[in-house]
Amino acid sequence: MVMKLDHEDLNRLIEKISTSDIQEFSLEGEDFKLEIKRNLFDQNQVNNNLVSNTSFDRRAIANQKNTNDNTPAINEPVAPLVAPPGSPDLTEITSPMVGTFYRAAAPGEEPFVEVGNNVKVGQTICILEAMKLMNEIESEFNAEIVEILVENGTPVEFGQVLMRVKQS
Repeated sequence: MVMKLDHEDLNRLIEKISTSDIQEFSLEGEDFKLEIKRNLFDQNQVNNNLVSNTSFDRRAIANQKNTNDNTPAINEPVAPLVAPPGSPDLTEITSPMVGTFYRAAAPGEEPFVEVGNNVKVGQTICILEAMKLMNEIESEFNAEIVEILVENGTPVEFGQVLMRVKQS
């Protein structure tokens, strides 16, 4: 039996596993091997520390065709990073997928936006990389960037708050 996973299938699978109690998962096909290993901590410990131990090895996805036993594992975050509450007049821009957050198109280039910038509908505000695909995230409204809550190159979860804006 030949198993094929597309980008959406893989994202759904990772999302399901990240919201479950599964600590280790392995899936092997004819031309790929996927391993996910994560550590689950006591929720009180996570809340007390306000830190999520997150590491994400992007090589694991890039090496899907590598079928030997040395395929790197993907370590999913313990719990989604929670942004501190914002002002009620601010709108939160959240991640539409699991991926890696980038503020600029390439290392050394100017960020798409900075705090204080005004953006227009359709303007690129960041990139989310998922499975080596660069997904430009565009503003859905005219707004001023008030907060950028994620560091460049940081893994993000589906629904995680990336930025807060004040709509104009």
